Amino acid sequence: MPTVGVSVIVPVRNESRSIRATLQSLLSQEFPADEFEVIVADGCSTDDTVPIVRELQRDHANLKLVHNPNRWSSAGRNLGLRQMTGRVAVVVDGHCHVPDRNYLRNVVTAFAASGADCLGRPQPLDAPDPTPFQAAVSIARSSRLGHNPDSDIFSNEAKFVEPQSTAVAYRREVFETIGFFDPRFDACEDVEFNQRVHDAKLTCYFTPDIRIVYDPRSTPKGLFKQLGRYGAGRARLAAKHPRSLTLPALVPPLWCVWVVVGAVLAFLHPYLKLAYLGSIALYAGTILGASLWLGRGQPASVRVRLPLVFLAIHFGFAAGFLGELWRRARGRIASAS
Repeated sequence: MPTVGVSVIVPVRNESRSIRATLQSLLSQEFPADEFEVIVADGCSTDDTVPIVRELQRDHANLKLVHNPNRWSSAGRNLGLRQMTGRVAVVVDGHCHVPDRNYLRNVVTAFAASGADCLGRPQPLDAPDPTPFQAAVSIARSSRLGHNPDSDIFSNEAKFVEPQSTAVAYRREVFETIGFFDPRFDACEDVEFNQRVHDAKLTCYFTPDIRIVYDPRSTPKGLFKQLGRYGAGRARLAAKHPRSLTLPALVPPLWCVWVVVGAVLAFLHPYLKLAYLGSIALYAGTILGASLWLGRGQPASVRVRLPLVFLAIHFGFAAGFLGELWRRARGRIASAS
């Protein structure tokens, strides 16, 4: 099978609203068409995702479509990797924007210049025409109160970094060394894979030249659900790689437990009630203060949504994390009985 320079893996499921724009931004790259391929791994979409991909295939011989019966992104990534003929692989989600037509050229240049095993990139949330809620999500998620401060995905400094939160492009030899993505993960599969990259002492070079942009969630329910998946994935990651668990990842679930347990303890003693109410007031003050500071210069419609966004981020992540711990505990109890 002939080889190409770059294989772009696009795992999708029900991405009809954005897949055309994403693929067109990839297929119109200032890069020889015979030097790259785009492999879409579709996870049993029930919308028009597949018809859109097939329509684009008529004009682009380097666009491939594979069926992912397991639906999850981890399995889709693996299917794409098994089909790839490139010397390097880049993972691009079906709901993101690739703003630079030199994106693939920049990938190749960064690999050559750095000599790294993989590349990391900024991944800001920046919808082209955001609603007030989306604008609030973008602001909150790029702050230390709304995102893991250990992550580099909102950085703009080119440097070597640890790969866990940023690596998205890999030399073929990386997969030969550590294998593929863990198909048991339906979220944080990239972080789990990159943890193995780190453990294998492979290098990751972070460069703003391969920046892509994601659409923020447009509703509180959608944001809560998204962060719930992230939280569950982080708990699953901690179970497989205990050393990956960090204090910032523990703060939301511990706070959620205190909100519930503290409300019960508050009835037992006046000092406990005072401590509980004080902690709630401190949290509320922190959220409101951060919202006022981060929302300065923004329209009032954005500023008033920031507290709700922070609540959805914190409690969504906590619910997912604690829910995964509960499922694991029940499974162990059931297997022991």
